[in-house]
Amino acid sequence: MGKAIEKIASERGHEIVAKIDIHNIAERSKLCASNVDVVIEFSSPHSAADNLMFCMKAGLKTVCGTTGWLDKKMEIEQLCLENNAAFFYASNYSIGVNLFFKLNKFLAKMMGPHSQYEIFSSEIHHIEKLDSPSGTAITIAEGIMENNPSKKRWVNNEIPKNEEVPIWSSREGKIPGTHMVKYISEYDEIEIKHTAYTRIGFAIGAVLSAEWIIDKSGILGMDDMLKI
Repeated sequence: MGKAIEKIASERGHEIVAKIDIHNIAERSKLCASNVDVVIEFSSPHSAADNLMFCMKAGLKTVCGTTGWLDKKMEIEQLCLENNAAFFYASNYSIGVNLFFKLNKFLAKMMGPHSQYEIFSSEIHHIEKLDSPSGTAITIAEGIMENNPSKKRWVNNEIPKNEEVPIWSSREGKIPGTHMVKYISEYDEIEIKHTAYTRIGFAIGAVLSAEWIIDKSGILGMDDMLKI
């Protein structure tokens, strides 16, 4: 993702002033609001929270697409507000996926009264993806729970109880990402699905978010940018 984002950003005329990874993490201390317009944080679940805390304390405008660290999200959002920073988080930067999120919520609300339908959701990603389920799959499950009062929590790769939304996760080959939600009854089924063909769609969304956040502060997300 880092290489894809760098390519898109450069093609759109942006200057990459620093690339920080596990091998040069000490150089992170040189970043400050005077020499960096926006930070794009795509790292790993193990390092994202620490990176984000640094960026918020430095008052940096930061776009984050790393998943698997959300237990620290409230703390990072508080640091953002305290330091007049900007924090833009999305579990998925694909424009299509974010429209899919809205479709999922709308369908969940319509299906709520129809208890004869069982819910099935699944996600498939490349074998290098570290977190399971994906952040996108969790966002989909949360969208279902938000619009179906009978669902209280999600479970991953487990037979669900009545109040649970199941997520079935798989890691295969080089698949960029496929997410599906089904409602299945004895007589029929309804299915919505999003399939990513390449990672470029995610990279474009991240760079567009970085361009959009440049004159903003506070806690922001794709709904704000897309006005949906």
